[in-house]
Amino acid sequence: MNINIDPEKGRKAARLLYDAFRTTGIHGHNDMPEDILPVGIGRGSLEHLIFITLTVSIDYMRDANLLWAASRKSQNNPKTAYLYKLPELNSKSINEIIIDMQLYKLSKKPEKDANTWRTNGVSFYTKWGGDPRKFLESCDWDALIVLKRLRKDNHRENGVLVNDFPSLRGPKIGPLWIRMLRDNVGITCLKNLDKVPIPVDKHIARSTLALGIVKGEFDGTITDLSSQIHEAWFESVKGILAKKERMIALDLDESLWHLSKYGCSHRNKESGYCYVFNRCELKVFCIPGKIDISSEGYVELDT
Repeated sequence: MNINIDPEKGRKAARLLYDAFRTTGIHGHNDMPEDILPVGIGRGSLEHLIFITLTVSIDYMRDANLLWAASRKSQNNPKTAYLYKLPELNSKSINEIIIDMQLYKLSKKPEKDANTWRTNGVSFYTKWGGDPRKFLESCDWDALIVLKRLRKDNHRENGVLVNDFPSLRGPKIGPLWIRMLRDNVGITCLKNLDKVPIPVDKHIARSTLALGIVKGEFDGTITDLSSQIHEAWFESVKGILAKKERMIALDLDESLWHLSKYGCSHRNKESGYCYVFNRCELKVFCIPGKIDISSEGYVELDT
């Protein structure tokens, strides 16, 4: 690994990313797949919180648009709506859940996704009265404590310790859930958000590398590169004001996701030539070179 971080360039890019996303959009887009509410669900309600929480728990190696559309369909169908009603979810067999999560392709890995979904839902039901806000309150609304508890809390099943929050505890999904609690559900009392790392998936990695905020030579997984990406954006946002408050790394998650999905995904993997370059709001920062990220999350970098 021969990696360099350019926080000065990152500061300039951060300002433009933040402002563009909240005005004209990135490549004309400023809406996220999770922003659309299921029919009859009020923004910020307990039902909305559970919808966001359970859906994001299986947001790994997925097309986000398809995942969130499938979840809304499952929520809206009386046959599958129990998936979001924790007392009913608790009473269902895992086989029923596996079958019903396939109706609209909510699950991509039927057994794994169903177990992840059920375990998270049942943990919130049996330990926190069906209300994830009680769990957050037990963490003193501190995002760092929340992330720690997601990793550490467990229960016994057949004499074996099992994590309460599979996948939700992950290094990408945990911070992503925190951001959605703030931005989608409207929970504004969370503390220490500035210390939460940006959730790194292939889109965040690709756009960060294409901008040259992290550059050099690297062969490995996104996981192996994530600490450098975290550091890059922690450093890049220092001293920047956003809406009269300090900008934090999480503030750039959505704009970087859009930059990759609608822009950097069109780069030639070897040369860096991008056929949407001329319309890109961040084109002044784009660098040439090889950026190849496989669907499995393997990265080949030479910039």
